[in-house]
Amino acid sequence: MLPIYKRELRTYFYSPLAYVLSGIFILVFSVNFLAQTISKSGISRFAFGGQLYFASFFLVMLIPILTMRTFAEERKSGTEVLLLTSPVSIPQIVIGKYLAALTVFLTMTVASFIFPVIIIMKGHLYLSVALSSYIGFILLGAAFVAFGMFTSSITKSQIIAAVLGTISLFLLLLMDQMKSFTSGFILKIVNALSLYEHYKEFVQGMVSLRDVIFFLSITGMFLGLVIFVIEKRRWSQG
Repeated sequence: MLPIYKRELRTYFYSPLAYVLSGIFILVFSVNFLAQTISKSGISRFAFGGQLYFASFFLVMLIPILTMRTFAEERKSGTEVLLLTSPVSIPQIVIGKYLAALTVFLTMTVASFIFPVIIIMKGHLYLSVALSSYIGFILLGAAFVAFGMFTSSITKSQIIAAVLGTISLFLLLLMDQMKSFTSGFILKIVNALSLYEHYKEFVQGMVSLRDVIFFLSITGMFLGLVIFVIEKRRWSQG
């Protein structure tokens, strides 16, 4: 698994992709941060949860682009056959690729730590809310990375993988926004399945085991689906 992780990580950082996505993420984060501090007439008191909640909307576009090449490129270039016939097991391949993509996402997230530091230096940061928001943001991103790998595993085209991932995640976001049109039992189902409904708990400063398990379960489910897809393809190829 470690050689797969190292190889994938080198691929990310030896190409412009990781740097471009990180740059876009920090740029958007900076613009929104500046707009919020100006509108609030300074940063004397800042919860910071709203900043991460806003940034999470851009993960809908950035994460599928980050993960689009994980398996689609292997299939298109023909190197997938070599990978599948290597001594490394399919779960190890999937986990290695997942950890590499997750590392890039975590690098983007760590780069945003500069903004809480600015708040601490210039005003007062609600530290508990900031910490819970970052925990939720990382769990949400981890689930998105797993889903992005799944869309990459079912197609040969990186573009299709990115578009399919973005549209699917956008629909999840839209489902959360459409809750006002539902009620009763249907509303309970939507809330139970909504990633953003669970993420809001973290943004509001509440970290519950139920929400953590939810995100870990979603992540594990999609990684399991990726393993199933790759295993099925390997056996179909003999």
